[in-house]
This record gives sequence, C-alpha cells and structure tokens, in this order.
Amino acid sequence: MALNAEESGRFAAVLTDGAEKVTQRWTEAVAGSLRGRLSQAELRRQIEELHRALLTVGEQGPLDLDAEHAAELRAVLGELSRDRARQGFSATETAISVFALKDVLLAVLEARGGEGTLRDYVAFSGLIDQMGLFTFESYVRTRESLIADQAEQLLELSTPVVKLWEGVVAVPLVGTLDSARAQVVMERLLQTLVDTSSPYAIIDITGVPAVDTQVAQHILKTVVAARLMGADCIISGIRPQIAQTIVALGIEFGDIATKASLADALRHVLRLTGVETARRPRRES
Repeated sequence: MALNAEESGRFAAVLTDGAEKVTQRWTEAVAGSLRGRLSQAELRRQIEELHRALLTVGEQGPLDLDAEHAAELRAVLGELSRDRARQGFSATETAISVFALKDVLLAVLEARGGEGTLRDYVAFSGLIDQMGLFTFESYVRTRESLIADQAEQLLELSTPVVKLWEGVVAVPLVGTLDSARAQVVMERLLQTLVDTSSPYAIIDITGVPAVDTQVAQHILKTVVAARLMGADCIISGIRPQIAQTIVALGIEFGDIATKASLADALRHVLRLTGVETARRPRRES
C-alpha cells in the first residue's frame, strides 16, 4: 500500500521527531524476538539503515515501495533478508524486523495525539505490511538459492572418483542413482579420466540399494561415454539380488565386464595391465 504525498510527509515527520528514541525502541522490539542470536551493535546498524532509507524515500515524494525512488529502501530490505537467511534465522524472525515498527509508530502517534492518529496508523501499517511481504519474498528466494547450492555440493560429495592404481580409477556409488546424479557421475568420471590418463574405470554399485531399468540405462550411458574417451569400464558390486533383478528385467550389459566385488574388479584390471596378484596365505593359528 503506497502513501500519498501528504501521508508520506507525516510519516517522515514521525520518524524524524525523536529519531533516536524511534530507532532505540525499534531495536529493542526486534532484539526480543532474536533471543540474542545477533549482536546488539549489528542489529542497531540494520535498524538505522532501514530508518534512513525510509526517511529518504518519504522526503522525496509519495512513499511507494514499487516506485523508482524507493530503490534504496528495497536494497536495504533485500540485504537484510539475505543476511538473515544466511545466518539461519527463520522467515518469521526476519519479517518481525520490519513489523516491529508498527508498535513503535503506534506509541509515537499516541504520544503526539491528534484527530488523525488512527487514520495515519492504518496508512502506515499498510506500508509496513508491504515492506514485510517484500522482505519475506527476498528471504524465500535466498533460502531457495542456498538450498540449491547445498544440494549441488552434497551431490558432488556423494559421487567421488578415486584413483585405485596407476591407470585405474573407481566410482563408488552409494544411494539412489537418478538422472541428475548420473550426469554428475559421468562428468566427474570423464574429467578424471582426462586428468589421470587412465585407461580403466571401475563403477562400483555395491552401495546402490536396487537396480532397475532406469539405473541400468544411466550406468550404460556412463560406460559408453568413457569408451568414447578411450577407457574400458568394469562394473562391480553385482550382488545375487541385483543379478536376479537384472535377469528378470532383461537388462543386458553386452560385453561390459561385471564382477561381484570391487576387489575382484581391481584384480581383473591388474591382470589386464600385466600386474601379477597373489592371495596371501592364512596364518596358522
């Protein structure tokens, strides 16, 4: 809700008269909701920035949050929302930083008195509601961005590509393999093959709970992409349950080598590279 020129002038006058007391009461009201999770100095700085931005817009003409001359106010509200979102505050705690101004204005208006007190309070409250909604929307956008970044980081951490031997790398998969994760697996494997010049790659699915047609297709695409890079892939971790499922679904891996365990796959690759391996005999007890 926008304020007309006359209402904006009265709003600026209320904020200007006893400005120190207004910011002090505003800071105290917000501090109570944050329960000491933000320093008093930092909170006071944020409130003073909001106070100055409101005064600047109110003195320039009709106070409308969507107006061009309200860009500074929107910037201050957006920065406040982004800071609170990054610091782990809730949307309610963030919005209270704006809505707390209502109680402060009511106290100031009642102290000033006059016939238009109620009318002005209703008009000012509408503007503060608009500011609160803007703050909430900015907070939600920031939180969504943070969650997306964290999900991407977790996705990368959950798909490591490790070097097992000279010329041999492995991708130990754990959990469900969906399209997004399969893309990350393929990209990281291909990049590692380029960086290490490895001719062999082992895709270990021991930690994959179930293999269906979609998962098998993702694995096959990764194998084909690696072959185009000149590397042979071996699939390990084929447990009895997974083997039965693959047969039941009619999935064919063609000439792709498959092994029951990662150790078997590594021994297979080492034999291909001419490295002799031998089992250590058990010690007599």
